[in-house]
Amino acid sequence: MKVLLVGSGGREHALCWKAAQSPLVSKLYAAPGNPGMAELAELVPWDGNIAYLADWAFQEGIELTLVGPEGPLVEGIADAFEARGLRVFGPVQRAAMIEGSKSFAKDLMHRYGIPTAQYRTFSDALSALEYLELTRAPIVVKDSGLAAGKGVTVATTLHQAKQAAANILSGPEPAEIVVEEFLSGPEVTVLAVTDGQTIRPLLPSQDHKRLQDGDTGPMTGGMGAICPYPLEGDTLAEIEEQVLRPLVRGLRSEGIVYKGVIYAGIMLTGAGPKVLEFNARFGDPEAQAILPLLQTDLIELALAVVEGRLGELELRWHPGSSACVVMTAPGYPDDPHKGLPLHLPQLPPQQVLYFQAGTRQSQEGLLTNGGRVLSVVGLGSDLAQALERAYTGVKAVQFERAQYRRDIGWKVR
Repeated sequence: MKVLLVGSGGREHALCWKAAQSPLVSKLYAAPGNPGMAELAELVPWDGNIAYLADWAFQEGIELTLVGPEGPLVEGIADAFEARGLRVFGPVQRAAMIEGSKSFAKDLMHRYGIPTAQYRTFSDALSALEYLELTRAPIVVKDSGLAAGKGVTVATTLHQAKQAAANILSGPEPAEIVVEEFLSGPEVTVLAVTDGQTIRPLLPSQDHKRLQDGDTGPMTGGMGAICPYPLEGDTLAEIEEQVLRPLVRGLRSEGIVYKGVIYAGIMLTGAGPKVLEFNARFGDPEAQAILPLLQTDLIELALAVVEGRLGELELRWHPGSSACVVMTAPGYPDDPHKGLPLHLPQLPPQQVLYFQAGTRQSQEGLLTNGGRVLSVVGLGSDLAQALERAYTGVKAVQFERAQYRRDIGWKVR
């Protein structure tokens, strides 16, 4: 089977690594891919033009496409591929709006009784600032559109909240914000695959979004993750019943069949689990932590979703834990330095995995080419061993002035 993987980040490298293990795959392509993925797949030059890639896939006889990042999904890549009779693992554009528009997602949650924070939506700065005058900090201001995980401000003062709202709404392009009540408690990511009927939750994980230790510093796309996160009692079943099923059922009642991955960012509050956000794809870096523990063939799983027979498939998992530490370029997230030499060691793959993201190959060797450069994943019998191996892997990388957190998993150690 010819398989195409869309994307170029650490999540996509992990997906490529997992797909390459499937005996169902005869040829693997990646568009546009990265140097790490080039060791597993043939890279396809791609500038983001969806119609071009769909035409290429049709002409090449691609039998299954896996879409990693949110941008192409929100832009309608699944629709374009399906219009050409191609199978694609990822939701259609209307379904991907659960990530493309936070206001859409919040309204959907409100309609179908999915627990979430109280909220208001604004598209003009004056109305937003007038509303904020009547509120109290802390309060959360979110860019309603795609922001690569960095469009959220947890404002500890009203001045911060007003500044965040003004920055988003006063730009040259039309914009929208969601202002939410502040929720407190442990945060967990629950990913699930669905074919629009059956839902199969994956192992719960925990992302670390702040740049610096102790959850301080600016928001990022994600600095690391652990898996599985130790949920108590029947919490996962509660999230499935109160969050995932109402979402899929509600979309279906509105004529939207969701096929692909649902990402539910959950706050475990004193009043029970509440949704912070929905995304329409695997998380990054959660995927890098989850996929090495997945025993089920990824291609078999994707086909079951696409063909509407997920109910026939039970997920299997390897025992143990994983820990992902993201290494970023100096200057990230505001001004990451590019072109720095990067050398990866050879470590036992059953203990440490390297998934590349912001890298490029040159005549001199591997160089940095973005903000989040590398995901280092440690595998172990428990979280302590996984973390030890992950940080051993980090220290073995030659990467001058790399930034990384030294406290991944600190909340559950």
